[in-house]
Amino acid sequence: MFNRRLNIIKFKELTKDDKSLLDRYYRSGYYENSHFNFTNLFMWRKPYHVEVCEQGEILYLTCEWEGQLYALQPVCEEGRWQEAVDTFRAYFASQEKTLAFTGVEKQFADFLQQQYPGQFALEADRDNFDYVYLAEKLITLSGRKLHSKKNHLNAFRKLYPEAEYMEITPEILPACKAKLEKWYAAHIEAMPESEFIPWERDAILELFADWDYFQLKGGAICLDGRIIAFTFGEQLNRDSVVVHVEKADPNIRGAYPAINQGFVEHEWSGMTYINREEDMGQEGLRKAKESYKPEKMIEKYNAKYIAD
Repeated sequence: MFNRRLNIIKFKELTKDDKSLLDRYYRSGYYENSHFNFTNLFMWRKPYHVEVCEQGEILYLTCEWEGQLYALQPVCEEGRWQEAVDTFRAYFASQEKTLAFTGVEKQFADFLQQQYPGQFALEADRDNFDYVYLAEKLITLSGRKLHSKKNHLNAFRKLYPEAEYMEITPEILPACKAKLEKWYAAHIEAMPESEFIPWERDAILELFADWDYFQLKGGAICLDGRIIAFTFGEQLNRDSVVVHVEKADPNIRGAYPAINQGFVEHEWSGMTYINREEDMGQEGLRKAKESYKPEKMIEKYNAKYIAD
């Protein structure tokens, strides 16, 4: 049974100043979901109306999409999950909404089934499963399954021996911005109906504008004085990295494999796993991510309260 006497929590919009708060909570546990970090939530806070509340050493987060309010998995000790769920239930009731969770990890989904039998309808969200790779394999591209990737990388190195990998620093950010704008212009022309392309562009520019503050690691490839590819990410947990963004010139053969391989080799060779996020149900993106032969998938689930 839900405790309906809980105090109603109060949310506020997620802002840049919340970085230290979210970093502290997410680093206190082992989370594999690529969304469970400040940068990802900050980047998408505007279109998804991300809000946050800290109460009693539990971090609560909500988002909204197409008029539907969702709860994110509470960030706290497992022993307090029931308290957090009950608190969310009271909050959603105060908003005259039905409690619905989005993008929770399998362990939390299992908890809901066990602790609240028959009260939540759960479904796997395959379009948002994360693709996770071994860092060593992304660096070496060894083995038959990755042979074509290594061929593309070798072709790039043969065609463009002068290409140089560079760490993203404030000094080369203007060149990365120029590359972003070219990438954005080409893709918005090809997909003018897409809402996500301009949202992503604006989010990346926000991060570039205060690069040192966000404490990200980035890499770029310079060819003939211009940036042809860039990427950035950060440590997600004790043995995993999450790659937030990767852009490259599609007209240059091997540019994507080159930045993918170079970034892991130069910045993350000491880590075990590289989380390259989800495919969002896009057929082309799914094919590309599957072609790198993920070591594992991070399952995500949606859950809706149905007991009333």
